[in-house]
Amino acid sequence: MPEPMRRALDLAQIAADWGEVPVGAVVVKDGAIIAEGHNRPRESHDPTAHAEIVAIRAAAAKLGNERLDGCDLYVTLEPCAMCAGAIAQARIGRLYYGADDPKGGGVVHGPCLFAQPTIHHRPEIFDGIGAGEAAALLRDFFAKRR
Repeated sequence: MPEPMRRALDLAQIAADWGEVPVGAVVVKDGAIIAEGHNRPRESHDPTAHAEIVAIRAAAAKLGNERLDGCDLYVTLEPCAMCAGAIAQARIGRLYYGADDPKGGGVVHGPCLFAQPTIHHRPEIFDGIGAGEAAALLRDFFAKRR
């Protein structure tokens, strides 16, 4: 498993430990992790504080640019439509994700944002990376909530 996905999975576990839905994300540029995030909407009282958004904001601040040209995003769960939109706006080059999200996904499920003819930017998409571990984190988290 690529090191960035390993780190994203570790971040997802941190989110779970905080009582947040276990999703982690990292932004990579030139082979190095430059930013990371995990879900924190409850902690921050911010419905947009998904792991991807947190990581993208940190990367943009670090690079001093709203466009993350040459950057890749690793995330443990298929991004929702909001996060897919942010990925397009940030011009992320490659999206690597773990588990599919049939209910809330926006990449290969739901609105399939990158398949829309009006989308400004389409990253290369690689799915299923660490999917088993990512899905297990989510299953365990929600099983404890029921």
